[in-house]
Amino acid sequence: MKRAFITGISGQDGSYLAELLLAKGYEVWGMLRRHSVPENQTSRLNDLGLLTHSNLHLVYGDLTDLPSLLHLFREVMPNEIYNLAAQSHVRISFDQPAFTTNTDANGVLHLLEAARLMCPDARIYQAGSSEMFGNEVDEDGYRRETTPMIPVSPYGCAKLYAYNLCKVYRSSYGMFISNGILFNHESPRRGLNFVTNKIVAGAVDIHRGMKHTLPLGNLDATRDWGHAKDYVRAMWMMLQHSDPGDFVCAMGESHSVRDLCEEVFSKLRMNYEEYVTVDERYFRPTELHDLKGDCSKLKQTLKWKPEYTFKEMIEEMVDARL
Repeated sequence: MKRAFITGISGQDGSYLAELLLAKGYEVWGMLRRHSVPENQTSRLNDLGLLTHSNLHLVYGDLTDLPSLLHLFREVMPNEIYNLAAQSHVRISFDQPAFTTNTDANGVLHLLEAARLMCPDARIYQAGSSEMFGNEVDEDGYRRETTPMIPVSPYGCAKLYAYNLCKVYRSSYGMFISNGILFNHESPRRGLNFVTNKIVAGAVDIHRGMKHTLPLGNLDATRDWGHAKDYVRAMWMMLQHSDPGDFVCAMGESHSVRDLCEEVFSKLRMNYEEYVTVDERYFRPTELHDLKGDCSKLKQTLKWKPEYTFKEMIEEMVDARL
């Protein structure tokens, strides 16, 4: 039985990954930060009925606490490590740049050092981000593994540091470390402070007469949105490959926030223009204007392909909210 260790197991991606690995017969260990209301941090896992699974073990730890990682890796001795823990909200990274950097950058250093010392043969997945590219783009409008990376947010900077650190540990110590450069991925399990589920929840509330308007930021920003369930499957596939590497995971098409509003509201037979307002409070100090990824390497090397389309993802999110 393979043993996997997941940081950030209580998040959107962590819950899908735990579900996937348990179905494949893994013994799964998930690391949690202690919250004052513990049931809140395990709500996704509880909703799936995973908390009673005999092969799921939850333990406390923190990326910013190196001794806790050393202790856990020594006790668990995982075959695979998936680092999904992060301060993952780009806009909030401007409000909390030090916390974001400490968790998303220095935290990865702690994890790599703990793995190098305690379980150097473990295969490691590091959650990178399309935000690392910033506004750099190739001539054809796509971003791929070879596109220059010049981030425009504290979050993107921290993720880029971690991305390069993983490459250094891979080449210096011969460790199996793969970077996933994942573009935006959503699902019904997405937090309500992210724009996709914020729009879905707001539209459903308006449909039910509970609200009358939905304030948003830049409606013209475009993103490459896929389903989190497809993307965590790509994470797993990266660690099953014979060699480690860096892989873009994306759908290859971009949609604006305005497109997203139109898609969600139209499914509820409403016109978004009657309800959506623009509030400058939700604008970023520096905007990342357009994102579109080329995942040819992932498809060719690992034979990955998504099962959800953009519209199917939105439909699932709306149905779940209803």
